[in-house]
Amino acid sequence: MGTFCYPVTLTPGSKRGRFTVTFQDLPEAITWGDGMEDVLWQAADCLEEAIAGRIRRGGDIPKPSKPRRSQLRVPVPPLMAAKAALYLAMQESRASKTELARRVGCDEKQIPRLLDPRHPSKLRQIQAALEALGKRLVVGVQAA
Repeated sequence: MGTFCYPVTLTPGSKRGRFTVTFQDLPEAITWGDGMEDVLWQAADCLEEAIAGRIRRGGDIPKPSKPRRSQLRVPVPPLMAAKAALYLAMQESRASKTELARRVGCDEKQIPRLLDPRHPSKLRQIQAALEALGKRLVVGVQAA
């Protein structure tokens, strides 16, 4: 599984300080921003939406590729990264939502909410579901 931190390509725009943002691993994720702070905020928001869309559609979530020297890496926001990890763990284990609910000891209706990108799930609930699938949620901090 690993981390959810994707390399981003910043292409200068026609206006000074404006950049187009693209992700080689998620071609549908394209945005832009003015100034580096805005660019990185827009990139994280766009990345979150791309991952959410793949979860909603039942699509693949690719592993982040190795960044080139000119690329920055943008992390998926923490709650979405946890949901993506659960989504991938369920695919890997081939556990159904019913089976996972049984393992966690919760109502079957709770599992779709844990995977719903728009539901404000609690990390401890996602952590319990991941542990039921033999995974561990790890949170890290790096210098900005």
